[in-house]
Amino acid sequence: MQKFITILAVTFFITVFTPAGKAQCSVCTKTASQLGEKPAKGLNQGILYLMMAPFAIVGVVGYQWWKNNRKFEE
Repeated sequence: MQKFITILAVTFFITVFTPAGKAQCSVCTKTASQLGEKPAKGLNQGILYLMMAPFAIVGVVGYQWWKNNRKFEE
């Protein structure tokens, strides 16, 4: 269990705190370049923020499934 939490925490921190992370498609990149640097950073951070919700939901459901499956096997 401790190993799982450690891996989850490391993955979270790498994903969230990577400064060079780009999450824009080609259309969003073109639009952001026309807006300027500060709005482009805001757009990129918004995309990353919206991306985290589905990953969090899948992570919680996967953890619950793993936990219940582990109890069933014992």
